[in-house]
Order: sequence, then structure tokens, then C-alpha cells
Amino acid sequence: MRKYLLKRVFYMILTLFLVATITFFLMKLMPGTPFTNQQKMSATQIAVVNKQYGLDKPIWQQYLSYMLNAAHGDFGTSFQFSNQSVSYLISSRIGASAQLGIQAIIFGVVLGIIVGSFAAINRNTWIDTLCTVLSIIGKSVPNFVLAVLLQYYIALKLNWLPVAGWNGFNYTILPTIALGVGPLAETARFVRTGMVDVLNSDYIELARAKGMSRFGIVYHHALRNSLIPLVTLIGPYTVALMTGSMVIENIFSIPGIGEQFVKSITTNDYPTIMGVTMLFSAGLVLVILLTDIVYGFIDPRIRLAGNEG
Repeated sequence: MRKYLLKRVFYMILTLFLVATITFFLMKLMPGTPFTNQQKMSATQIAVVNKQYGLDKPIWQQYLSYMLNAAHGDFGTSFQFSNQSVSYLISSRIGASAQLGIQAIIFGVVLGIIVGSFAAINRNTWIDTLCTVLSIIGKSVPNFVLAVLLQYYIALKLNWLPVAGWNGFNYTILPTIALGVGPLAETARFVRTGMVDVLNSDYIELARAKGMSRFGIVYHHALRNSLIPLVTLIGPYTVALMTGSMVIENIFSIPGIGEQFVKSITTNDYPTIMGVTMLFSAGLVLVILLTDIVYGFIDPRIRLAGNEG
């Protein structure tokens, strides 16, 4: 098990290194610099500021400097907000993104399990067809389109909820629904497929022959076994939603990481772009690592295969 964990940790560190390297050089391909669009700054002033932030050095020197600082937990100072560290900007905004992400994943997974279970229990009926169609629609419609529709009909037409902002639980409902429909549709699809396979298994027939109730069969056998594949699905979804949805946060004017990331791109705020990218990447690889560990305990064959690879 120790060898298995060490190998997974090594892969995690290597992945973060590659993400940081690729993102850094792709970012440098963006046109202009953080200060070329400053109308009030002369060429001399821009040159001074570039020198202050080390942007006048060769790209390879900037890369080595950034990687060394990042290895010590220093992600630099934002170009957009002077004298504010990237770590502070992220920490001050991660709360809103995390709350919205947690609400969206709970909403999506819980309802997805319910919808998928109903579809599997009533397979090949109109209920199954309806649930399947709703899942396809939920997966196909982009969340930003759904967000605009929710704002127009629920907030403007019916005036049930606020259009945008972040000032209480009511303000979180519409963005939660917009973000949660995707996980809902995906969860429902996974649960339905898994439960149909389990319900057709021999041991389910044996449980029925022993007189086990329908609820007992569904809850103790079908549902539990069908939820195992969701481990690989929920992890990445949770990280993606908790670290902010750029479009949704901008549509609903939510002061989260996604909104900050969009602003940093439009202003070529290199340190903030790198900081948010590394936060998302670190969260994703950590979830994958934890998923591998969980699967290693659940199924020793996976752990042995990892040790042999």
C-alpha cells in the first residue's frame, strides 16, 4: 500500500508541475502585457513597472523565478490590485465559490440519485422515458443558457427570487440550480445504468426468492452498488464547482474565484491567472488521489495493479 501511495503522490506532483509549466508559457503567448493597455502610462513608466515586476527579464528567468517562489507558497502579487497578494485575493473569494459549489453538488447528486432510482425501478415505462429525456436535456443545455432563462422567468417575470447579487441565501438559489443541473443529469444517468445492471443480477433474484421487500432490495443492494461508480464522478465535479464557475459567477454577479479569474484574463494579470489555475489543478489531482486511495481499499486488485505498473 505504501508503494501504491508514493507512486500516486509522485504522479500528483508531476501533474502539477506540468500544468504550471504549460500554463505559464501559454499565458506568455497572450497579446500585450498587464500595462500596455494603460492609457495614462507613458512608455517610460510602463518600462519601469515591467522592470519592477520582472517582466523585462527573459521568459525562462521569469519561469524559474515563479516556480521557485511557488514551491515556497508565494504566488506573487496581483497586477490588477496593487499590493495585494494572489493568496489573499483567492482566500477572500473562495468562500462564495465554495458555498455555491457545495450547494450545487448536493442539489445535483441528491436529486440525481432520486431521478436515476425512479428511472431504474420503473425501467421501460413512461417514467423511465421521462427521466431519461430530462437527463439528456439537463446535460445538453449549457448552464449559462439555463442561468439566463432562470433569471428571466423566475426572477424578472415571476419576481420570486433576486436576479443577481450575493446577499443572503435567496441569492444563491438560482445559481445553485444553474450549476447543479449538470451534475443532476450525469448522476441520474450513472445511477439508472448501475441500478438496471444490479437489478438484473442473480443475487437480486435470490433476494427476491428469500422474500426480501422491494425497498430492502433497492436500498440495501441495488442503490448501494450502483453508487460506487459515482465516486469518480462526484470528485471532479465538486472541485470544479467549488473553485468557481466563471460564466455563472459573472452572470449572477457573485464575488467568487470565477469572476476574479475572468477579470485577471482580460487584464493579463499573470500571477492571478496562475494562482487560480494551480488552485483548481491542485484540488483536482488531490481528489483523484483520494479516489485512487478509496478504490485501493475497496478493491485490492486496483492497488496490486498499480504496484505492478
